[in-house]
Amino acid sequence: MNLIDTHAHIYSSKFDSDRDQVIEEIRGAGIERIYMPNVDVETIDRMLECESRYGDLCIPMMGLHPCDVKEDFQKQLYIMEDWLNRRSFAAVGEIGTDLYWDKSTFEIQKEALKIQLSWALEKDLPVVLHCRESIDQTIEIIEEHQNGQLKGIFHCFTGTLDQAKRIISLGFLLGIGGVSTYKNGGLDQVIPFIGIQNMVLETDAPYLAPVPHRGKRNTPAYLPHIAQRVGDLLHVSAEQIALDTKQNALALFKEFER
Repeated sequence: MNLIDTHAHIYSSKFDSDRDQVIEEIRGAGIERIYMPNVDVETIDRMLECESRYGDLCIPMMGLHPCDVKEDFQKQLYIMEDWLNRRSFAAVGEIGTDLYWDKSTFEIQKEALKIQLSWALEKDLPVVLHCRESIDQTIEIIEEHQNGQLKGIFHCFTGTLDQAKRIISLGFLLGIGGVSTYKNGGLDQVIPFIGIQNMVLETDAPYLAPVPHRGKRNTPAYLPHIAQRVGDLLHVSAEQIALDTKQNALALFKEFER
């Protein structure tokens, strides 16, 4: 299988002790590209170092993660906007909202998200959206700003069929990851009823490892397990899922130039 992982933090410190070995395993698993979401200003150098070392595989995005939206978020956004003006990135991400960890920052999370959506529209880039415990709120913000030009991925989709349909109607893709392999993950009630043309695959490594590796450090090398699960739910081969989701990812990230 030739697969694309649309969301993996391969620059995470959790890979510092064996990153070269992990990269070899990733290549051996048939992973052609890894799109790396940025988190905050501190992660930029680490992410770009991975691009420098594994440039044929690792492709960076630029954005401020909602969990890292603090009082200084405008300063962080200024630095990130400067980076976007200096060179190419595949997407504006990882951005969005999060009501799981800290509800007190929700208003400035929304402000930061809207600013970053404006960057995406200005530069004709896709966005990669985080929406933990806040999927409806994030959908509403995208609905408000969708002028026909916004595009991107609702990363780590774990919502309902109705939410999936709202997202698809906005022209966005669903990022399907390890949760799809979990017994009570709920995606068996969604994936069979939406077309593969509306999905991309992701690991969110080092988090959310799929079965049979659940509870361990995740890696893009485990992406074939997710492709197999989606294939099983759609009654097609994992190879076909790999091909279709690869095409979806390449079409979305087409603006990226090295």
